[in-house]
Amino acid sequence: MKLFLAPSILNSDFINLQHEIEMLNGSEADWIHLDIMDGVFVPNITFGQPVVEAIHKVALKPLDVHLMVVNPSRFIEDFYNAGAFNLTVHFEACNNLHRTIEHIKMLGMKAGIAINPHTPVSLLEDMIGEADLILNMTVNPGFGGQQFIEHSYVKVKKLKELIISKNSKALIEVDGGIDLSNAGKLIDAGADIIVAGTSIFKTADPHNTILEFKKLN
Repeated sequence: MKLFLAPSILNSDFINLQHEIEMLNGSEADWIHLDIMDGVFVPNITFGQPVVEAIHKVALKPLDVHLMVVNPSRFIEDFYNAGAFNLTVHFEACNNLHRTIEHIKMLGMKAGIAINPHTPVSLLEDMIGEADLILNMTVNPGFGGQQFIEHSYVKVKKLKELIISKNSKALIEVDGGIDLSNAGKLIDAGADIIVAGTSIFKTADPHNTILEFKKLN
């Protein structure tokens, strides 16, 4: 299966954001990952719909939007209108996850469910067939540049087993502390989509680093 790479702009140069997006446009990246944080669900605040809309006007790659906010169902149509291709919400933040996923898909977006490092894979058993992707956080969400949680390999394997057992078509996305030293092991464990921020944007040649990630496929 094709490996999808979604560079996260959380660690990009926000002063030169258009330049960063244009670099991604000309790269081998598949999606552009956008982390939306509200300072409540996670201890950080990033940006909202206006920034996503501005990026959408420049981006030639699909926007992979990850909502780390309380009650994400309030914002589904806002981010659809802003240009989201994938919209991922947290299992831990949804009062009615099934209804939220249905709403995302009804609008024509791909629907993702994210789980925090402490959330067991087994809790997704009833929803694994409804989601287009499952985002397994490999750090505690909120900040870029954190250390990768080693137990994540086991969780990705369990996710893959659950997907197969339920005959689901959901892809597995991983995000947090991922670089060229551990991405290959995550792919071997079953990951289909790699999100990387610091390990791309903080290198001397991000364009070439993206190529190195894609070679792992």
